[in-house]
Amino acid sequence: MKVIFIKDVKGQGKKDEIKEVKDGYAMNYLIKNKLAVMYTETSNKRLENEKRERKEKEAQAIKEANELKNKLSKVKVNFKVKTGEKDKVFGSISSKQIKEELDKKGYSIDKKKIKVDEPITSLGHHFVNIELHKEVIAKLEVVLES
Repeated sequence: MKVIFIKDVKGQGKKDEIKEVKDGYAMNYLIKNKLAVMYTETSNKRLENEKRERKEKEAQAIKEANELKNKLSKVKVNFKVKTGEKDKVFGSISSKQIKEELDKKGYSIDKKKIKVDEPITSLGHHFVNIELHKEVIAKLEVVLES
């Protein structure tokens, strides 16, 4: 029996895959547990429509992420920090602090998307990556002043 997988099934098939499986397995396990549906012309058309809609949503998300990336490339986040000897900063700037500053400027970005590779502990200009989408990464300039 031909089925269309709705979810990934280990060792059998991935989501949206069309595959031939044994009748009993299809009826008693896959279809019963809503892991797959029987292959028909209408179910195939529905699958194609869902794939197309997902692709359009993905393209829209990438477009929005690119627009936000262009806006963020012009933004500088400034921090006034206390320093000790040799301009060494007390503590470091975290992704939470960067998120709060971006919120003040009108950008709502999840702090998990702000990637601080190494602690920001010295005065000057630093660049932080912000993963807006898995394909779109923006660079944000962070400036520390005493």
